Amino acid sequence: MRPATLPTQSFVTPYENLSGIREECGVFGVWGHPEAAKLAYFGLYALQHRGQESAGIVSSDGKTVCEYKAMGLVSEVFNEARLSELRGHISVGHVRYSTTGSSSLHNAQPFCVRHAGCTLALAHNGNLTNAHEIRTELEAKGSIFQTTMDSEIIVHLLAKTHRNGLEDAVSQAMEVVKGAYSVLICTEKMLVGFRDPLGFRPLCIGKLGDAYILSSETCALDLVEAEYIRDVSPGEIVIIDENGLRSFQTTQKKRSANCIFEFIYFARPDSQIFGQNVYGFRKELGCALAHEVSLDADVVIPFPDSGNYAALGYAQAANIPLELAVIRNHYVGRTFIQPSQGMRDFAVRVKLNPVKDVLKGKRVVVVEDSIVRGTTSKTRIKAIRECGAKEISMLVSCPPMRSPCYYGIDFSSKGELIAAKQNVEEIRRYLTLDCLHYLSLEAMVKASKVDAGQFCLACFNGDYPVDPGSCTGKFQLEAAAKKYD
Repeated sequence: MRPATLPTQSFVTPYENLSGIREECGVFGVWGHPEAAKLAYFGLYALQHRGQESAGIVSSDGKTVCEYKAMGLVSEVFNEARLSELRGHISVGHVRYSTTGSSSLHNAQPFCVRHAGCTLALAHNGNLTNAHEIRTELEAKGSIFQTTMDSEIIVHLLAKTHRNGLEDAVSQAMEVVKGAYSVLICTEKMLVGFRDPLGFRPLCIGKLGDAYILSSETCALDLVEAEYIRDVSPGEIVIIDENGLRSFQTTQKKRSANCIFEFIYFARPDSQIFGQNVYGFRKELGCALAHEVSLDADVVIPFPDSGNYAALGYAQAANIPLELAVIRNHYVGRTFIQPSQGMRDFAVRVKLNPVKDVLKGKRVVVVEDSIVRGTTSKTRIKAIRECGAKEISMLVSCPPMRSPCYYGIDFSSKGELIAAKQNVEEIRRYLTLDCLHYLSLEAMVKASKVDAGQFCLACFNGDYPVDPGSCTGKFQLEAAAKKYD
């Protein structure tokens, strides 16, 4: 199996998400549009929130496959000249934040190889829990890996059985891999999408005229003016070629394990995922907070942007004025001059700054989407206190996160989670809050208006829908594959 040619790019240090949680990845595929690559570019633009490390697009005109990927944001990686070279009516695009595999160009996606006269380009969102075991077995049988990504494992599995047809190869690969995956594959003539049997990560189908689109979120469909058709079902394989769209179910649905953190934090509020609108879900979480706790306060404020909608729901339900009293700098770049030791809070302050006149002398309720490590929240609370706030309470629109995630979110060790080491009162004191309240698990699920069995709640209750096995997130896989970096 030979890796496809990759353009040489210099390494750019990735900009860190200052809120404490890293995004995962976003995928976008097009079949049947004369400007498929340009459409993918706009789709990735809409999905930029899901990954800011690297971006890539692979295209095909039915005979020749072209690719371009580099470190950076979508707007930094692509321009008119590069897009014009990505000819064809088929394309697959990817934006990445690494949850497995280091942050470097050779781990950027789509991952493109040529094998037995056919090109396979793969874009993956999720995390495989048995990646280490499969990789070890494949290497023992002679497979040579080019990256430290778990995604490359899927390509190797497909290559082993590809001669029997891509449909059969994908089906057999899905029997082997475990964990979370929403995957797009394009060949010279075909676009394929599939989701893991529990449907951890979102993937939807859209249509633009005669063209089909597959996307991580519906907000990308909206941007390119495509019509949302439906979600790809958990365990479903969707194949699009000159004969149109066909699909088949690889497993009988027993339960779902949709990542509830997609609603709380990851997805854009204008997206529809897992059959629900993200904006409405977050607002319901805020209403649920108001039913659980009553506070005497003068003003409700969110930490933008993910806290905005829960704050709106809480303020309306509690009948307390909402103020957008923390201003976000939308022009923070990917790199900046490192602050001196005396400016250790600069990395947070450069992104968010409170409005002193709105907060001075006020009893303030801060509504936050989550607390992961606590360090960023502590700095933000300190800034509000320095503005002269009389009291500061914090309401969190999800329960305490006490367990690692092995399915594609970057808190894969218990030591990273403040709630795994401290109780709520200890966290309150650490954050210097007058009051701290987390939404209960029951109220969070009730806000979704569906059965709790639809969601993966492992980061809150430690009940893992798929056995993590020996998986310990990206750290183990990187250590196992260190010699390839």
